[in-house]
Amino acid sequence: MSRDEDRAAADPSMRWNGWGDPAKAKDLPLAVRTLLPLLLGRIRKPQPAVELADVRVEESRATADDLAAFAVAVGADHVDVSPEARIRHAGGRSTPDLLRRREIAQATPDAVIRPADHAEVAACLAISGERGIAVIPFGGGTSVVGALDPERGAHHAVVSLDLRRMTGLLGFDEISGEAVLAAGTSGPEAESLLAARGYELGHYPQSFRYATIGGFAAARSSGQNSAGNGRFDAMVTGIRVATPTGDIELGRSPGSAAGPDLIRVFLGSEGIFGVITEVRVRVHPVPRDRVFESWSFPDFTSGADGLRRVAQHGGGPTVIRLSDEAETAVSLAQVGKIGRALAKGASVVTVYEGEGIAERRARTSALLAAAGGTSSGEGAAEEWLHGRFDGPYLRDSLLDAGVFCETLETATTWANLQHLRTAVEETLKSGFADAGAKSYVMCHVSHIYPTGASLYFTVLAGIRADPLGVWEPVKARVNDAIIAAGGTISHHHAVGRDHAAWLGQEIGDTGVRILRAIKRELDPHGILNPGAVIPEERTV
Repeated sequence: MSRDEDRAAADPSMRWNGWGDPAKAKDLPLAVRTLLPLLLGRIRKPQPAVELADVRVEESRATADDLAAFAVAVGADHVDVSPEARIRHAGGRSTPDLLRRREIAQATPDAVIRPADHAEVAACLAISGERGIAVIPFGGGTSVVGALDPERGAHHAVVSLDLRRMTGLLGFDEISGEAVLAAGTSGPEAESLLAARGYELGHYPQSFRYATIGGFAAARSSGQNSAGNGRFDAMVTGIRVATPTGDIELGRSPGSAAGPDLIRVFLGSEGIFGVITEVRVRVHPVPRDRVFESWSFPDFTSGADGLRRVAQHGGGPTVIRLSDEAETAVSLAQVGKIGRALAKGASVVTVYEGEGIAERRARTSALLAAAGGTSSGEGAAEEWLHGRFDGPYLRDSLLDAGVFCETLETATTWANLQHLRTAVEETLKSGFADAGAKSYVMCHVSHIYPTGASLYFTVLAGIRADPLGVWEPVKARVNDAIIAAGGTISHHHAVGRDHAAWLGQEIGDTGVRILRAIKRELDPHGILNPGAVIPEERTV
């Protein structure tokens, strides 16, 4: 994939009941269809798709006076109560989200409001607070943790605050290597704007084509180039936020001891404290060179040891990714290599960008070889890069074929990595088995640190009926297992509503009290994203 393809602008309007560009939706590859019965047994007949025009939504609970107030703030053309707009803002893109999109009756926000700038966002928050209206900030619509559910909470109505009119490069400081981007700017648009000046941000999560700069910040995103460029929160040097009780602009200098770093309060806050409107980020010159290399390992354990050595040595690839035996097999099946797909072994892809590639590659190669790896050329790494944003299309194809497919992720230390991986895999398999479903669990590592790594799981299951009813208790058991095994409840997907009940076990009662105190101060009426992130208070 060329850098121009990396930066290519995406259509901001995703398939309403699936991922991405409707034109890119595709049938399952023949090799995958051949492999599925071997893995999952007999597959259930898929549920027919529902046409957008047939979806039934409740009458909007926003009053005429509510809508008139928003129209004064953002213009009447940017207040939308049409059923289509409301359906398109009814949630994110997790598998449960998409399964709900297959139902005739769907819960939606009562209106979609599209502000153009920070002042209009602040005005919308003031209106919502005065009128008792819940607000769900909405960027690219790519959340997979229930962060975009149209929850009213205690309020009479809920609106989706769509930030995608707020786009563009608002400031650029070449000497300091910083850029200011509007929160609604998509990943491709940001990279295109920076490339025109010879720079890049270099943040490429799988949601890159649709997710926004504000969303990256609000969810503490981690991109596929994290080994070289770091997580998104490490790229942020400043932030502007509108809250119901006032505005805040942070990031006066590259380093400070002037009290706690309040930028970190809003990074990962998922819109519960305020609406991020502008983000200042660290940028770097566009790398001129890109080199690929693929590796094979006898098993996941030896591959993980290789990644640990690279992470602890430093100065390695821009991208490094380990797929376990199960994921390697399915990846090979997708490109028609059935014979190799049935063989054992794990795989690693590496991508090098920037300066000193030869030296970094030689050092990394020596470390991977010492851990038992064998170089297998450039091909697999190039194939991965070419399709690295297309995984959700395969997920949708599996759902269309009647196969349940979902992802989850966590992270832990190197010493605990195998224990956590085993705990999650065993819980997934036993959970589906208890529901009478065969499952197939895949795992990869795509983000590494000197002290540990992420674990990203994809699970396929042959559920005969009621996939949501089967998945919800399995997911709860997995969340329990992650906490019990010492993992984080989320490495980069965020908390949303799906993980909120488990956050207290990770950060403790004192941590939860701190979050609630910040919420009370910045959002005293609780209008922002009700039910997200912070666990519900227990009553005696």
